[in-house]
Amino acid sequence: MISENHTLGGGVDRATFPALAPPKNGRVVTYLDNAATTQVPASVIDAVARFGREGRANVHRGVHAWSTRSTASYEGAREKARRFVNASHVDEIVFVRGATEAINLVARSYGDAHVRAGDEVLVTTMEHHSNIVPWQMLCERVGARLAVVPITDQGELRMSELEKLLGPRTRLLAVTHVSNAIGTINPVREIVDLAHAAGAVVLVDGAQAAAHMAIDVQALGCDFYTLSAHKCYGPTGIGFLYGRARWLDGMPPFLGGGEMVRSVSFERATYSPVPHKFEAGTPNVEGAVGMGAAFDFLATLDRDALHAHEQGLLAYATQQLKAMPGIRIFGEARHKAPILSFNVEGVHAHDVASILDEHGVAVRAGHHCAQPLVERFGVPATVRASIGMYNTRADIDALATALAKAPETFR
Repeated sequence: MISENHTLGGGVDRATFPALAPPKNGRVVTYLDNAATTQVPASVIDAVARFGREGRANVHRGVHAWSTRSTASYEGAREKARRFVNASHVDEIVFVRGATEAINLVARSYGDAHVRAGDEVLVTTMEHHSNIVPWQMLCERVGARLAVVPITDQGELRMSELEKLLGPRTRLLAVTHVSNAIGTINPVREIVDLAHAAGAVVLVDGAQAAAHMAIDVQALGCDFYTLSAHKCYGPTGIGFLYGRARWLDGMPPFLGGGEMVRSVSFERATYSPVPHKFEAGTPNVEGAVGMGAAFDFLATLDRDALHAHEQGLLAYATQQLKAMPGIRIFGEARHKAPILSFNVEGVHAHDVASILDEHGVAVRAGHHCAQPLVERFGVPATVRASIGMYNTRADIDALATALAKAPETFR
């Protein structure tokens, strides 16, 4: 069995994650719910605590020392975010509460300004609800049509169908980089090239990708990219939108109020330049500091070695589950992130998750906010085990051992 303090591939040490330390009550938790929220390293916890201890203040408008320091920390985090996705300029990074808010911002600001009645917005079958509902709402507002790219039984996009659906009325294509429900890694660069050739703008939902691979928005060529910090070892309630400057500059504000204005009278208001015109109100400065610390942490690691470690665990888990009778795995794309969705024959997914929890294994059960995708496979719910950088083979063994007891419990 691998020690809890064992240094894993890429320079990761489980001891740097306080939540994974041996518990005082003796109950070890095997955490396999990383696609929902990852644990945070001590450096992130310390960065947020230090910001509060040393005197926090609001940003940008104050001239006293604490405000100046807070502003430097906040804008420093923006530069770290820029580097994390290799944006060409720091002003292309807009802080938001997470990927959901980022997508809503684009749907409201870019969408309302550019999508008209009779136009089309294209999404895929494997999208998270956050990359479906805002586009449905946009289409309802303006009289546009939402079209859907189908998938294969293996959980891959039907690229030939995508090409057919792209047409002169397609204004925007929204696609996930990595499926949160089945782990499929989509060929984003190829998708972007096809969409751009048809004259469409591309938004990529990167919420599930950032924890598992290096992101380069310039290499991907996308127009917008979204990210949530809590899915890549950072705090909750913070994330960012990357947008090409040419689009952000011409987009109207999403929310009105303080900070996003340059001047205000009762007759009119003028707005701050990007990115600040999209950041109304007091921002989540602590969250930005913590997110920046998470990016610093990830920058110290060998991402290629981490990828190999996670892929090895995914292969091992797939092998283990396939050897067990009565287990059906959903989504076996050729290129996958370490996310494994499955069901146990004769046992509801929620009951399986409850049984696993009784044995100290934390997974997710349901439709994973991807109801159309789960229903595509003909089931109401699946069990999802999702792997993070700190997981080990011992965690997979614990999952398999607990799963073997599920049919017995309901026999």
